[in-house]
Amino acid sequence: MLYIVPTPIGNLEDITFRALRILKEVDTILAEDTRQSKILLNHYQIQTTLYSYHMHNEHRIVKHWAEKIAEGANIALISDAGTPAISDPGFLLVREALALGVKVECLPGATAFVPALVQSGFPSERFLFEGFLPLKKGRQTRILSFAKESRTVVMYESPHRIIKLVEEIVQLLGANRELALCREISKKFQETLIMPADGLLMHLKNYPPKGEIVLVLKGV
Repeated sequence: MLYIVPTPIGNLEDITFRALRILKEVDTILAEDTRQSKILLNHYQIQTTLYSYHMHNEHRIVKHWAEKIAEGANIALISDAGTPAISDPGFLLVREALALGVKVECLPGATAFVPALVQSGFPSERFLFEGFLPLKKGRQTRILSFAKESRTVVMYESPHRIIKLVEEIVQLLGANRELALCREISKKFQETLIMPADGLLMHLKNYPPKGEIVLVLKGV
């Protein structure tokens, strides 16, 4: 069995009893960053063997781990935070495991875009999850595609690039397009800002943000 196990995006209490049980019972845990994951595992006294599995090595080792599961091993995959395969490694291992006839089960749990979407107050019955936008090729085209998008759009961005993204939204989509910026979800300094794009841009230039960011764009 391959278990995809969501882990907290901030507060260590944001994990299910079932997730903790599985992390204790499996033969191996594959983690995006073993140093980061040890904080969580040590907190809950989980001593399962831990191996590194991240975007820089997954193409090289994915077949090895999928074959291990096919041979009878029970393995859990976790990322630094949230649900694996959502803007994190995981898709390749799931695909390879399924191709070998391995049973895959993804547990429900923490992910950053759902709280951000709900907290924004923007319509959430239909939405578009974009993850991280392309850094260069196709980026402007992608943003322009939101000009007539009626659904709420959810994006991830780093604190180092968020000002550039909001600037692009002002230039390409208009200064009055409503945005919600959700920062450090479930952590001590959690913050949600909801305002027109030009107002958010001014705020970010005066108060450069830190931490993990989800940007929510209201549809037209």
